[in-house]
Amino acid sequence: NVGSSWDGTFMSLSCLSKYIDKGLDVFADVLVNPVFPQKEFERLQKQRLTSLLQQKDQAVMIANNSFSAILYGSSHPYGNNPSGTEASVKAMTTSDLQKFYQTYYRPNNATLIIVGDIKMNSILPLLEKLMVDWKPADVPAFSVPAPPVVEKRKIYLIDKPGAAQSEIRIGYPALPRSTPEFFPVQVMNRMLGGQFMSRINLNLREKHGFTYGARSSFNFQKGAGPFTASAGVHTAKTDSSVQEFLAEIKLMYDKGMTAEELEFVKKGLIGGFALSFETSSQIAGALQSIVLYGLPDDYFNKYLQNYEKVTLQDVADISKKYLDVSRMAVVVVGDVEKIKVGMNALNAGDVILCDLEGKEIK
Repeated sequence: NVGSSWDGTFMSLSCLSKYIDKGLDVFADVLVNPVFPQKEFERLQKQRLTSLLQQKDQAVMIANNSFSAILYGSSHPYGNNPSGTEASVKAMTTSDLQKFYQTYYRPNNATLIIVGDIKMNSILPLLEKLMVDWKPADVPAFSVPAPPVVEKRKIYLIDKPGAAQSEIRIGYPALPRSTPEFFPVQVMNRMLGGQFMSRINLNLREKHGFTYGARSSFNFQKGAGPFTASAGVHTAKTDSSVQEFLAEIKLMYDKGMTAEELEFVKKGLIGGFALSFETSSQIAGALQSIVLYGLPDDYFNKYLQNYEKVTLQDVADISKKYLDVSRMAVVVVGDVEKIKVGMNALNAGDVILCDLEGKEIK
């Protein structure tokens, strides 16, 4: 498989150990000798344009894409749809692909991770033979810029007439994956909205029945990824849902967690750790995160101890630092005619009407 994200490009191979020679032969050929046939490019180009068109009719995708655009803006990489735009995809040519490959696909810009029943002294000669023609070169330096700051809370409404429910996104640009505060942040968020028994889900789903599921997360990336509280809710309960979201986040901000909650969350995080290292693919993924985000080599050796060390005071401090609802954007995709009165009545911030891409409609 070959895939890419905001933060990197990833090429993977999974095969039986006895077929490693044949598997790596194909893997190395794709990596070192790529071709970009015009016919295949045109097929994928049409496929991508169709996908972008479909996204404009999917409330979840509209909410996700517009939320990123509103938080980060078009000049920041995280503010742009990784799938591109209709204009950018139409303008692309196979020459662009070749240029990108020649610029960035270099051995000095890559890390190879191998997990399996194989030794270095047996795999290295094979790799050197297969990749002898893959030459290093200067690669342009790039670092993720600092994101814009949300100065005060605003509500952004995006119209989807006739929508049976509203998609809600609340948050702001928060933290990079490399932050030393990763562990207390994860502990705090798991109780807030990171599990089924979280405060947010128990409130909006179990107590009020506004939604099938509500959640929150810190999306840790190379740069400052967003904190996001999200749900799809009944149209008639849009304003009430936003109110409950903000109340739960503010409650964690004001009072942190209880000792019982802290113990419950720690048991879940620590107890599930071994399950994330069961397969070769999972182990490779963990090593990949060390490389991609610049984490220490012994990061996972100390993983459990770092969770165990989190205290109630740590959670209280982190909540105060990262859960200020007065500086979060609220994005709602739904039937504006049915929800705008309630959203205005909340008095939770200026209400701004936006198009499907999150751009303000003057």
